[in-house]
Amino acid sequence: MKLTTKLLAATAIVSATGASATDLEVTHWWTSGGEAAAVAELAKAFDASGDHWIDGAIAGSGGTARPIMISRITGGDPMGATQFNHGQQALELVEAGLMLDLTDVAEENNWEEVIFPKSLLDACTVDGRVYCAPVNIHSPEWLWISNKVYEDLGLPVPQNWNEFVESAPAVREAGKVPLALGNQPWQASTAFGAIQVAVAGLENWQAVNMEQDLDVAAGDAYAAVFEAAAAARELAVGSNVQDWNQATNLVITDQAAGQIMGDWAQGEFAVAGEVAGEDYTCLPGLGLNAYLSTGGDAFYFPKLDDPEKEAAQKRLAALLVSPEVQVAFNLKKGSLPIRGDVDLSEANDCMQKGLELLASGNVMPSGDMLWTPDTQKQVEDLMVEFWMSDMPAAEAHERWVDILSMD
Repeated sequence: MKLTTKLLAATAIVSATGASATDLEVTHWWTSGGEAAAVAELAKAFDASGDHWIDGAIAGSGGTARPIMISRITGGDPMGATQFNHGQQALELVEAGLMLDLTDVAEENNWEEVIFPKSLLDACTVDGRVYCAPVNIHSPEWLWISNKVYEDLGLPVPQNWNEFVESAPAVREAGKVPLALGNQPWQASTAFGAIQVAVAGLENWQAVNMEQDLDVAAGDAYAAVFEAAAAARELAVGSNVQDWNQATNLVITDQAAGQIMGDWAQGEFAVAGEVAGEDYTCLPGLGLNAYLSTGGDAFYFPKLDDPEKEAAQKRLAALLVSPEVQVAFNLKKGSLPIRGDVDLSEANDCMQKGLELLASGNVMPSGDMLWTPDTQKQVEDLMVEFWMSDMPAAEAHERWVDILSMD
């Protein structure tokens, strides 16, 4: 295996050197400790191939970074490659003819056969042509729990959301915050999305998000979702941090009992030296409905008026999907690989849970693939208002249904 990897690396170096090594600026919003460790693996692999990764990290999460990236592309100052989430975020740029067609790269590297699930490549495809390279599968429906908080209380570690809520008074009495939640707008939406799956169940979630059944959206199952979100809002009182990784750190340092956050939180636990299953517990689907949404990250390549840079863009696209890079990157990121033929025997307990769910087919598309960016933004704004106020659950529920009806 090591010999094969070395041979592949040597071949890549010869190939890139022969084609003239090229600098490419790559923009992304991976700036936390775990994210930085993961993106360093991408840069290291690209540099080792003979080209050069110029890092263009933009702090402040995707909500801050995407408008900057889009403005540069539409304003005539494109980067070599840029991160977006799978789905519709870059669709208008593709339709405007501003993104490089990667179909030849996809065909040469057999992406249609190796990328799993197929929805990831479908999300990169417009009118039969491929415009992005998916790099990971991220699912936001996880509850992360500090084991030590419960050990100190003499209580068993909760195994689902209901048990977690029941434990909250004891946690609060001990001077801890039951639920860590940062003030970035998308974090409230992430928590709400996870509660949807956990409380409403997959069948109701599919009816609303895939079939756009507004009767189900307005019904009792989702009334229960909003009541659960209101309860979570109370649990988060006292969580006075901004960034998501600061909220994760409250769990790592045992100041908070838990956090609803995507599997990217694993990268922060890893950097802190925490061991899955010993120092912390991870519950996909909040322990109630163990399903994962198959969203994640992909790289798009803006069109450049430079044949050498275009060739380097295509080399990078192929490299991102290669088995070696998939393993190195995703082990650091805490995300799942976008191909099923790689060796992840070194994955920790939490990543193994995700791999088992992926293999079993307990997956669903992410909201980024199902709702327009405008609808997602309106829901995000509503969630911010809901979580930062005492808005009644019923009022938030009604307004949410109104937003969906306009999609």
